[in-house]
Amino acid sequence: MTSLPSPAFASRTFEELVAEGDAVPTEGWDFSWFEGRATEARPSWGYARGMAERLGRASAALDIQTGGGEVLASAPRFPPVTVATEGWPPNVAKATALLHPRGAVVVACDQDAPLPFADGAFDLVTSRHPVRAHWSEIARVLRPGGTYFAQHVGPSSVFELVEHFTGPLPEENRNARHPDGERADAEAAGLEIVDLRAERLRMEFHDIGAVVHFLKKVVWMVPGFTVEAYLPQLRSLHERIEAEGRFVAYSARHLLEARRPVAG
Repeated sequence: MTSLPSPAFASRTFEELVAEGDAVPTEGWDFSWFEGRATEARPSWGYARGMAERLGRASAALDIQTGGGEVLASAPRFPPVTVATEGWPPNVAKATALLHPRGAVVVACDQDAPLPFADGAFDLVTSRHPVRAHWSEIARVLRPGGTYFAQHVGPSSVFELVEHFTGPLPEENRNARHPDGERADAEAAGLEIVDLRAERLRMEFHDIGAVVHFLKKVVWMVPGFTVEAYLPQLRSLHERIEAEGRFVAYSARHLLEARRPVAG
């Protein structure tokens, strides 16, 4: 989401905006619908560019939890062997349509299942915003000397918005996915950390329809979110946006690059 606000929705009613946000398809990771309705600053490191550079040098690559395949497809060159996994059936279909013409194979695989690949099958594993990083599996499928390169969602990401709907969350929720904890978990799986950088990034929502679509698309933010279940919170947030012109939250992102050591 990188757009500028637009007044096109300013005269729309709460009911119209909510209905529109509720009706938008949610498959894939294309955020173009938010044009003019929400913005999000981008991390300074340029994940897609870094991923593309590493894909250009790899011989066999795996993209985990690829979504609709949009980020992987942005790379100008794929290795001779390129595989992506995805667990949600609508995204599997979308990623297949996007990536198969490029010669990549899409494998339907639940995000919590073991990766269905042999030990040491890949010299590069990538992922953008995995729900969870299964470090032992990542280490297992990497060849010695192979690299895991990913952008993860960090702790308390967009909690200004989340806690409007859930109320205050316990500290263990706030500290989940902390980069220090992920460093420790990666090292426990036998990986060496090459690079780890974190940033918090400003987000703005300019109408309640954008909030509805965001919470339906990024389903782990408010688990079980539906318009009907959270109508009072939606209405109060709509009134706040009407009064202030926007709702501001902050996403948390960290870039993580790890390497499987060469034995001996």
